[in-house]
Amino acid sequence: METLITIAAIALLIALGTRLIHRLNAQHDARIAAHHFADPFPAIRRPPGHSHRTPTEQAARRRLTGTWP
Repeated sequence: METLITIAAIALLIALGTRLIHRLNAQHDARIAAHHFADPFPAIRRPPGHSHRTPTEQAARRRLTGTWP
């Protein structure tokens, strides 16, 4: 009988631990989703002439590094 109670207590603790980890992961995911890491702060502006390049400008700036034999 004591073995059965011990097994039930361990199973209950495992279930509670699983539930806690699940809730902590959901909370962490919500915090990550709330932040936009790619966006600069609104108060920080780029200096003139340092704006994002268009894909056409990026392709024009790429250098040919050579070819494989």
